[in-house]
Amino acid sequence: MYAIFEDGSRQYRVSVGDKVRLDHREIAAGATLELGRVLMHADGATVTIGQPTVGGAKVVGEVVGHPSEKYTIQHFRRRKNSRRLKGHRQHYVEVKITQIVTG
Repeated sequence: MYAIFEDGSRQYRVSVGDKVRLDHREIAAGATLELGRVLMHADGATVTIGQPTVGGAKVVGEVVGHPSEKYTIQHFRRRKNSRRLKGHRQHYVEVKITQIVTG
């Protein structure tokens, strides 16, 4: 059993027990998060495709944490005395899928 849902102009394919990284939002760790824009739901041989969403279906998950990754970008031109170092930190919300509710 799996579902495809949309969050922040991205689509995710999840099953129960999966962990997924979503865009950052202000929500405490351990809280439940309901995602209502379910585009497709499959349960064995039964496939339900929404137009555009499946009515009454939602994906319920528990917030695990707020991980972040720091990336450094370095530009270097030899013999020009030109060096640039930039950093970027992207914040996420990690969610563990606990339940897929069908409509």
